[in-house]
Amino acid sequence: MPGPREIFVRIDRCMGCHSCELACAVEHSKNKSLYNAISEHPQPKKRIYVERADTQACVPVLCRHCEEAPCMHACICGAISRNKEGVVLTDSGKCIGCWTCVMVCPYGVIGRHLETHKSYRCDRCPDRDIPACVDACPTHALIYHTVEDFSQGVRKDTARQMTAGQGG
Repeated sequence: MPGPREIFVRIDRCMGCHSCELACAVEHSKNKSLYNAISEHPQPKKRIYVERADTQACVPVLCRHCEEAPCMHACICGAISRNKEGVVLTDSGKCIGCWTCVMVCPYGVIGRHLETHKSYRCDRCPDRDIPACVDACPTHALIYHTVEDFSQGVRKDTARQMTAGQGG
């Protein structure tokens, strides 16, 4: 039985266009439309962050849904839990806005919604087959696969690169 699907990042493919961020915010809006999302209150928030690592590389950073999730263990009100697919989720009804989860996240990807006094994170778009960020990425820098499928693809790419130009 294959494992759960994860969002993987192919850093070499990211061009820093921020399409993933925009798609994420729109997906988490009330109307799911860019035009309407702009004027919504509270404003929809992105759950993925494209960061410039140096002058050349951009890196999409999002919740890794850690196996030993520090945020889940640190949450004093029990608002953070893991669903059966392994996705770490925040129950906004239980969140008291103490931001402890924000402080302990090793990736800095738990957001603070100051208007609602609630934290938020990537939920892998549970109403979609493919998360909005992955679907929107024009260069396929974001990939939604199982660990096994992603690793197999990387191995195949490596094998192709190693044999390129060998002639025959």
